[in-house]
Amino acid sequence: MEAFLVAVLVCVAAVVLDWLLGEPQRWHPLVGFGRWASATEEKVNGQPQAAAKSLILGVFGTLAVITPVMVLATALQFWLSGWWWLLAQVAGVWLAISLRGLAEHGRAVSTALNSGQGKQARLAVGQIVSRDAGSLTDEGVAAAASESMLENGADAVFSSLFWYLVAGLPGVVLHRLVNTLDAMWGYRNARFLYFGRFAAKVDDLMNWLPARLTALTYALLGNTRLALSCWRAQAKTWDSPNAGPVMAAGAGALGVTLGGPAPYTNGIKQRPVLGSGPGATATTVEEAIALVQRGVMLWLVALLTLALGLNGLWPGGAG
Repeated sequence: MEAFLVAVLVCVAAVVLDWLLGEPQRWHPLVGFGRWASATEEKVNGQPQAAAKSLILGVFGTLAVITPVMVLATALQFWLSGWWWLLAQVAGVWLAISLRGLAEHGRAVSTALNSGQGKQARLAVGQIVSRDAGSLTDEGVAAAASESMLENGADAVFSSLFWYLVAGLPGVVLHRLVNTLDAMWGYRNARFLYFGRFAAKVDDLMNWLPARLTALTYALLGNTRLALSCWRAQAKTWDSPNAGPVMAAGAGALGVTLGGPAPYTNGIKQRPVLGSGPGATATTVEEAIALVQRGVMLWLVALLTLALGLNGLWPGGAG
């Protein structure tokens, strides 16, 4: 019970640290990991391969780049003790989440839209989505940014908190590494269709439960009835098993329509409609950011209340 309380306090400290400092602008460990992963992929996946061989190489590549980091993350708990180990955990969770960074990216889009600076808004949204930002209308820019806030809130914040609470520092490190590889190798093109499949499937498995907890969180903090209805009816139409529930519930909670056709460099992708209501605007982006932030606060308050109760430090708690 005391261990659970300490874990919750680590999450609180990491969120506060993220709020105060944001992401490191230089020497972020994930940036270094990404470069290492890219170099490894170029070496083992540089030539076209048969499907089976590409799949095997993808498994090998994933394990090759993840294993050394996981060994280090696991070994730290034996090398460090006391306050040093506690600080290492706070730092690990802080580096894994990106609540302030997510909000900053979203507000760069909404501020530009509110100022009538469409070109700047397209440049800003191009930093956070892979679609052809230059072909987006203002509504398309707002929708893309809102979708990114909702989906990345699940991937970059809620899932990281979940895996730290479930499996400690090794758990949150593994989640962020796998999620990073999925973002880098999870494309359905000739180069990555098979090579990136293992990382993508592991990412799907690790995010399955956190995504649904995130969707429930969005529903509780917005238009609950509409969010749950959209989740039930629309999530299964989305091509991602985890983004579907998160984005459908988020769009319903906000009372807006997201999804639909989106331009990419290789053409228009016909995506299902998510949510219900008017189209997205700059206000929608701000509301999506606020929904993620309120969700984090709800998690921390609920977890802290539970932890204090289990330790007999709250009226009516175990004594």
